[in-house]
Amino acid sequence: MAGLLEDRRQDREDAEVPTAGLADIAFLLLIFFLVTTTINVDTGIGMTLPPMLEDQEPPPVKDRNLLKVLVNSQGNLLVEEEEARIGQLRERVKRHVTNYGDNPDLAVSPSKAVISIKTDAKTPYDTYIEVLDEVWMAYREIWDQIARTGQTPQGDAVDLDQTYSSYQEYYNTLEPGDDNKIRDAFGAQISIAEPDSDE
Repeated sequence: MAGLLEDRRQDREDAEVPTAGLADIAFLLLIFFLVTTTINVDTGIGMTLPPMLEDQEPPPVKDRNLLKVLVNSQGNLLVEEEEARIGQLRERVKRHVTNYGDNPDLAVSPSKAVISIKTDAKTPYDTYIEVLDEVWMAYREIWDQIARTGQTPQGDAVDLDQTYSSYQEYYNTLEPGDDNKIRDAFGAQISIAEPDSDE
């Protein structure tokens, strides 16, 4: 009897796991993950730049209307060639653009004031963003004031339907194609110069 069982065991083939379909399944899973995976792409700062001028010189800007902001390769800030902290920049910008010709060293009017930001090719990106944010926040604070009072810093009336708690509240009421009366009354002119290279 023992011999009979041993013969049967030897006649049997070893059990195998079928792997023919495994390659197909792996391939389908690979395609599924490739199709459904989203890849985040850093888009940088969302800014619309004006088109390049063709053989045309930019209009001259008087020195007093230009506030020069320089960020060097170490991330140090110079405003009008004087060392400054980023925390001071917002007030300097506001003082410059709301001068209305009072101080002979500052802008004649907001419409003529230009904030020029220049960097170095090795300027830390986060420092550049902080500087740009401070300049924009200076304008946002002025626009907030106009939205709350309905007047420019000089006292000129801005034709708003009502007053608002902030510029953002006013901005949210605008429909596509509507004129932004606050920005029309007090525009922002920011010039971002091409970085200096070490070459």
